[in-house]
Amino acid sequence: MILVHRIRLAPNGAQEDYFRRACGTARFAYNWALSEWEKAYAAGDTPNEASLRKLLNSLKAEQYPWMLEVTKNAVQQAIKNLGAAYKNFFDDVQKAKRGEIKWKNVRKPKFKKKGKSRDSFRADNGPDKLHPNAVDVDGYRIKLPVIGWVRMREEIRFLGRILSVTVSRQADRWFASIAVEADHVVPDRIDTNSAGVDLGVTTLATVAGKDGVEKIEAPKPLKRLLGKLKRLQRSLSRKAKGSCNRAKAKTKLARLHARISDIRSDALHKLTTHLIRAYRVIGIENLNVSGMLKNHCLAKAISDLGFAEFRRQLEYKATLYGSNVIIVEQWFPSSKVCSDCGFKAESMPLSTREWTCANCGEAHDRDANAAYNLRTAASSAVAARGAMSAGRVGNDSTKLVA
Repeated sequence: MILVHRIRLAPNGAQEDYFRRACGTARFAYNWALSEWEKAYAAGDTPNEASLRKLLNSLKAEQYPWMLEVTKNAVQQAIKNLGAAYKNFFDDVQKAKRGEIKWKNVRKPKFKKKGKSRDSFRADNGPDKLHPNAVDVDGYRIKLPVIGWVRMREEIRFLGRILSVTVSRQADRWFASIAVEADHVVPDRIDTNSAGVDLGVTTLATVAGKDGVEKIEAPKPLKRLLGKLKRLQRSLSRKAKGSCNRAKAKTKLARLHARISDIRSDALHKLTTHLIRAYRVIGIENLNVSGMLKNHCLAKAISDLGFAEFRRQLEYKATLYGSNVIIVEQWFPSSKVCSDCGFKAESMPLSTREWTCANCGEAHDRDANAAYNLRTAASSAVAARGAMSAGRVGNDSTKLVA
């Protein structure tokens, strides 16, 4: 199993300067390859990343000698990334033709603009045995091609063969994403604990589990730091382009954006890890986040929660801990069905947070009731056909996807 550990680096001045040059070289190689790809395609040829890498290797010593100052991996991997981007583009075109995705979601690779995209470059050990330790880790240090050993803020947690490392910049901080081929054994869990998780705007997650209902409050970092964010954006807009003061203001704004992202990511990681460790079966709703964002009254609040990131973290952690994540179809009426008797209410506007069942008289909290229904649906699916089934809750059937 390939696991990736992202660790913050602590480079000195010379190492940080090398990182900037390597990122700039990788960005130039990507843009050069994209330009050549479009020229070849317009001429009726069939380009590929292997031929472009070979062409650039024959040209860089004479036309781009500054490329030789950084690791060749930065150039080669950038062109490989372009090849992967075009492969994904062509796959999406076929999916759009089959009606699996919308044409508006099919996007061609674009040129990378300096300062507009996250700077990064990649290095790897390769499949051969010529340079088995080009990338290596020793305690709080990581070895990179050309630059040598760079200090890290923590040790790597995964033991195994190091495949590659991607060095990236976020604001004025540098990170190393280390891919490790680890011998991870998925535990064979015998517990039958199940939970339903209802995501919301007021409360990030309402969890109905073995010990009742637990409500997890949302950190809402964007809402909390929005005033400071606006001040820094106004300050940046008033600085002269190209000036040192503008560069300083840009760094301050980037730091704040990184802080907002880190607060949100930290809360989601703690929540998803807690859920995966505590429950073997977890039911969540397949939310239409893009459709929810069209509600301009709630769009900012929804974006501040990270629903898509929550699902992504939950699914990949489930494979590590031997859990099952059941995705309940988005039209399943989890909020309108009574979790006690199964009676379905005719309508329930979003403003209704508490309601009483007209059939059995049970009083319900909207979010808690939805979480209980999601838990029931997930448990039924696993019991029926091993985490891939159609379960029935109340008066409506629901499509479940493992």
